[in-house]
Amino acid sequence: MRTRTKKLRKIRVKNVLFLLLIIGFLGGSCFFISRNLSKNKNLKEENKVIEDKEIVDFKNMTLKEVEEYVKTKKIDLETDYEYSEDFKENVVISSNLVNNKLSIIVSKGKIPTEKFQKLKVDELGKVPIMMYHGIVDTKAEYTGGNVDKDGYTRTSEAFLKDLEFYYEKGYRMVRLSDYIAGKIETPLGYSPIILTFDDGNANNFKVIGRDANGNLEFDPKSAIGILETIKKKYPDFSVTATFFLNSSLCNQKEYNEEIIKWLIKNGYDVGNHTTTHPDFTKITPLKSEEVVGKMYEELEKIIPGEYLKIVALPFGSPYKKNHANFSHIIKSEYNGKTYETEALLRVGWESEYSPFDKNFDKTFLKRCRAYDNNGSDFDIEMNFKLLDEKRFISDGDSNIITIPESKTANLVATDKKIITYKEAE
Repeated sequence: MRTRTKKLRKIRVKNVLFLLLIIGFLGGSCFFISRNLSKNKNLKEENKVIEDKEIVDFKNMTLKEVEEYVKTKKIDLETDYEYSEDFKENVVISSNLVNNKLSIIVSKGKIPTEKFQKLKVDELGKVPIMMYHGIVDTKAEYTGGNVDKDGYTRTSEAFLKDLEFYYEKGYRMVRLSDYIAGKIETPLGYSPIILTFDDGNANNFKVIGRDANGNLEFDPKSAIGILETIKKKYPDFSVTATFFLNSSLCNQKEYNEEIIKWLIKNGYDVGNHTTTHPDFTKITPLKSEEVVGKMYEELEKIIPGEYLKIVALPFGSPYKKNHANFSHIIKSEYNGKTYETEALLRVGWESEYSPFDKNFDKTFLKRCRAYDNNGSDFDIEMNFKLLDEKRFISDGDSNIITIPESKTANLVATDKKIITYKEAE
């Protein structure tokens, strides 16, 4: 009997302990669930606020409405202004909300005629396409910054001064392809300038090693080294350039393809300077097709679809569009494939027409030789003096063409919006 009683007591104790364990577990679970529900509720509320911010379309809201919104949501506001033909004054043109900071661009309304007059806005003005070849870290042996007699190679110091000069004169770089397409996004009151380099000289992009991450490092005195320095110094300069290559590419066998890919990745362009740099007046049409088509083929292997279909003519030849080889440079076949060239660059001597001018011809564009000659024979000094009175001056909107009324007859047919104004007397 006693043994049975003891057994019953043990069973009761075990049951009580088991019940207590279950109660404790349930209590803890309830607390955990409750706490997580609370967390999820807070998270949902936070997400709701974030979602609310993300789905708000600030475009076309007034500045006052935006200011009231950010005050309620406790968001930081950064405001910038620009003129606009499409948005009324004090209306939001665009916005960007990141990490509790809202950045907006607010319309200043239409640009007043007086502004065009004061800045002499003229999008039918001339555009300089600067032609460079070698950039060498040495002392000049001839006039100004010329290393060679004809000025095709400049010193690193002279090239740096050239860029500073362009910037101070109110020029801002644009891509050659954008200029040809009439997509000029130069800010209001400034002028576009294009930089080109022929021959793929090693001193344009001389590799001196790699950084800790294995990325290419360029000689700071090379063309690219100087351009990258200027890019950091003047973020608003829109630094870019087009490098026209031959079959030797960048003349650094170990790095050739890597350099070309680096150029594309970092905002530069690559074009066709033919495989062997011939004088087109001294070769056959068949040979013309080979030197052009083979170069396109080579670039296609390295950067498929990312190179410019533009040829910089060696020696500027042929010198006339009616030459027998001209059509073969523009369009033909090589190795069973058709190629089509969009534009041709001459050696040239002076600035080119605006892409909106009736005289603009992208298949025979002139370039300014970037050299010094005491202000004569279309050197840098002479060309920019000529440009002072006839340069392209932007209205700041690539979708609009703004010109003085006196130049209306020179305007090409276009789908862009046209604004004309009377020049100040």
